Amino acid sequence: MTQRAKTATSRYPGVPLASRRRNEPVASQRIGELQARQQREEQRMALRALLMQPLMSPEHTEFPAVRRHAEALREWFARETGWMLHVARDGARLYKRPADLGDATRGLPGYDRRRYILFCLACAVLERADPQITLQLLGERVMQWAAEPALAARGFEFTLKTAAQRRELVVVCRTLLALGVLQRVAGDEDGFVNENGGARADALYDVRRRALSGVLAAVRGPSTWAPGESPASLDERLHSLAAEHLADSDEARRTTLRHRLARRLLDDPVVYTDSLDADAQAYFVNQRGPMAARLCDATGLAAEQRAEGVALTDEAGTLSDVAMPAEGTDAHATLLVAEHLASRMRAGERGALTDEAIAAFLRDATDRYGRFWRKTAREPGAERELAQLVLERLGKLQLVAREDGRARPLPAIARFALGEAELVQRVPADAAGSTGALF
Repeated sequence: MTQRAKTATSRYPGVPLASRRRNEPVASQRIGELQARQQREEQRMALRALLMQPLMSPEHTEFPAVRRHAEALREWFARETGWMLHVARDGARLYKRPADLGDATRGLPGYDRRRYILFCLACAVLERADPQITLQLLGERVMQWAAEPALAARGFEFTLKTAAQRRELVVVCRTLLALGVLQRVAGDEDGFVNENGGARADALYDVRRRALSGVLAAVRGPSTWAPGESPASLDERLHSLAAEHLADSDEARRTTLRHRLARRLLDDPVVYTDSLDADAQAYFVNQRGPMAARLCDATGLAAEQRAEGVALTDEAGTLSDVAMPAEGTDAHATLLVAEHLASRMRAGERGALTDEAIAAFLRDATDRYGRFWRKTAREPGAERELAQLVLERLGKLQLVAREDGRARPLPAIARFALGEAELVQRVPADAAGSTGALF
């Protein structure tokens, strides 16, 4: 005993052995708490990254954390949303499906129906391609598929003869690069668009087949239908691709409702109670508090609960593809219109405004704020285009409902109020002293 106590005392000079023994469990507990907190925070960041990037390549900054917490993330998504998560060393795929398939505000930025057709054709070509492919060869094979009678009958046409159509192919190619489906080996896409003496530059890509196989987040693949049996309309096709098997029991129906509402809370800017059917409303009114608490604890979001519905807000602003507020002319005009509509609601005027009325409001705002806007937004008649951009942004944020050339403000727009602008001019340090004074 004497030798052991002496050895221990020599390691911690001046500290009684009994005190050390009392403090060591406390220190170990504190370290364990710090480690657990760090793990929870890392898991939260991984979860947020998957919500924003459901198809994740190994180059993503949060991919190592996703791999470390794969099992916990898989269990959480399955329990709370019913989404399946697949994680491998060469990427991750969260099979995330929107609760509202008819929401026209979703989709890839700048994509229309034609560009989506090209995207699907490019994926079909890559699925049958060699491990490497050039941009020129990709375009030629897409052109061959575009000549199919079914597409030609609908007026779709694609060639590589014009710079505009080559630019469309480059946009699709860069989308595939961003998704990790393609990896550039050599070359340049910009030179492919513009011909130089009749010759075009080219690019070489590796095809990542695992990422390619995860592009379509459907329950049932479209190729599983026999010829002549596939759904006819777009709405029928979307619902057929995303239809999930439901067990016929009360518990299964409650689980389905909970998953559907959780998906909307995580994916949508706001969930309005009156937008739900009767069964979902009854469940939402009773369970929205505990449900929002669980989702916020896992994601770091904050719940705003009002009589009209619930919104999960993100102070960091990293869980949204549409920022509000933001910088630039479009964002400033959006704030102005939002404050204008919110002030009308506070005054009891809840009726819809025509697009022309919004354009007229922006035309008047040009006199006051135009000197801070880009030049093209100050030109005569530019207010109509600006009004459309503003209303599109407000629609994506579910702050207005648009129909028949009119915009009806929704309750969540009352959150916005724009104060008077305060202009701050920075004086060069050599003129204002070493402090770089502001005034």
